[in-house]
Amino acid sequence: MLVLLAGIFVVHIATVIMLFVSTIANVWMVGSSTTGTISSGLWLLCNRTCNTLPVSSSDEASLRATQAFMILSIIFSVIALAMFIVQLFTLEKGKRFYITGAIMLVCWMCILIAVSIYTARFTGIMRDFERPHHGYCFILAWICFCFSFIIGILYLVLRKK
Repeated sequence: MLVLLAGIFVVHIATVIMLFVSTIANVWMVGSSTTGTISSGLWLLCNRTCNTLPVSSSDEASLRATQAFMILSIIFSVIALAMFIVQLFTLEKGKRFYITGAIMLVCWMCILIAVSIYTARFTGIMRDFERPHHGYCFILAWICFCFSFIIGILYLVLRKK
C-alpha cells in the first residue's frame, strides 16, 4: 500500500510539473516559414522574437477561456496534492481521499475543456505556414489529461484501503 501511495504521489507531482510547462511554454502549435520555425502557444507567437498572440476578436474569448481553464487545472492539481498529504495523516481509514479524488477529477475536467477549446478553435491558426503540427505543450496537456483522470479514479478507489 505504501509503495502504491508513493507511486501515485510521484505521478501527481509529475502531472503538476507538466501542467506548469504546458501552460507556460509557447509551443502548442509549430510551423515553418522562410524565416525559420514559428511556434504558437497560449500567450505568445514566437519566431526569432516573441510577440503577443494575434487573435481575431471572435477567437479572443476562446483563447481567454483556454488560458483560464489551464490555470484552473494547475490550481486544482496543486490543491489536490496538498489535500492528499493532509488527508493521509489526519483522516482514518475508509474516509481518506474523497476530497482529493474529487478535486483531481475537477482538474481533469478543466484540462479537457481547455484542450478541447484549443483544438476546436486554434489548430488551424498556422495554416499559412509549412508543415504546421502540434507542439510538445499540446501533447503534454493531453498526457496530463490522462494522468489526472487515472489519479482521480485511484484516489477514489484507495479511499477504502
